[in-house]
Amino acid sequence: MNLNLTSTIKTDRYPLRRDVINLCQEVGKPLLKLSTKDYQDHGLEHWVEQYGSAALVNIEVFNQLQHTITGWPGGKPNADDSTRPERATPYPKRVIVFSPHPDDDVISMGGTIRRLMQQGHDVHVAYETSGNIAVNNEEVTRFMHFINGFNQIFAKGKDEFITEQYNAAKRMIVDQQGGEREQQVLLKIKGLIRRGEARLACAYNRIPSDRIHFLDLPFYESGRIEKLPMSEGDIVPIRELVASVCPHQIYVAADLADPHGTHRKCTDAVLAAIDEERKAGAQWLEECRIWMYRGAWAEWDVADIEMCVPMSPEELREKRNAILKHQSQMESAPFLGNDERLFWQRAEDRNRTTALQYDALGLACYEAMEAFVEYKMPSI
Repeated sequence: MNLNLTSTIKTDRYPLRRDVINLCQEVGKPLLKLSTKDYQDHGLEHWVEQYGSAALVNIEVFNQLQHTITGWPGGKPNADDSTRPERATPYPKRVIVFSPHPDDDVISMGGTIRRLMQQGHDVHVAYETSGNIAVNNEEVTRFMHFINGFNQIFAKGKDEFITEQYNAAKRMIVDQQGGEREQQVLLKIKGLIRRGEARLACAYNRIPSDRIHFLDLPFYESGRIEKLPMSEGDIVPIRELVASVCPHQIYVAADLADPHGTHRKCTDAVLAAIDEERKAGAQWLEECRIWMYRGAWAEWDVADIEMCVPMSPEELREKRNAILKHQSQMESAPFLGNDERLFWQRAEDRNRTTALQYDALGLACYEAMEAFVEYKMPSI
């Protein structure tokens, strides 16, 4: 049930743009300073011949990149949208952000989410997996101490169920073993911790609680790093959500560098659900665009970017604040990988790097930028 997302992403849609950007990087010049000799020296004179002059090639690529930059990711109402990456209408738009784990939304596109909310769009966030195995046992211990203390203070320790669950979790953490029931107790607590953090981050971004969806896709619930095969059970809840919201925009993760493959499976599930809706003749798809984001593990090449949302220093700090709501994913998170930077540091470094790349090409200089590529649905 893999929709071959890799081939979709790697399609080279902009050969001119890629060649010219690479040339800028090789000669150390911004776009509008490239000369005919620069093109000739690097075997790219065919572009000069096609457009008539180096200056016209430069302007063409400059304009293409300039038109990817927008402060209106949901489209600017009552404005000419002929050179903008998103449509002016309909406004406001219904938006679904699909987040593989309960923090990928703010890590990868937290600035864009805040901008969509500020500009009046109806934003839903759908957390596809529980993320429970990525919570350290120390976090469980901290929360269990609170629950036990709460029980002692307000129920005077009389709630036998809380005491029983507390002791089961405690044994599991101390012994690092136990039956399936005890393991499930720990995983459920860890899932609750991540849900709570996601709700805090959404509240910070002013997303209403009834716009937060926890899908808990079954493929993830193996209790191990190795996940279960994707099945129809992973597609059904996604299809039900998109059919009920009828979104004008969908954002999905395309971070294929995720070392555990969860992002790939989550996005395959979303695209499979959309494909089933399309085959069923869903009318809402006619007005829907699908944008792919990266950020936790990698970033888009500038030549591939089709929408780039800039952030000021204050907006970048607000994005960091939302990421920091996910405290279980800070220093003690089990799966940070070989990259020693925390997720908020990775996100800021990547967003700043994208802005620096645009700046080096001679475009506007921003503090940071979040990048997107539009997913083109294959013909049936």
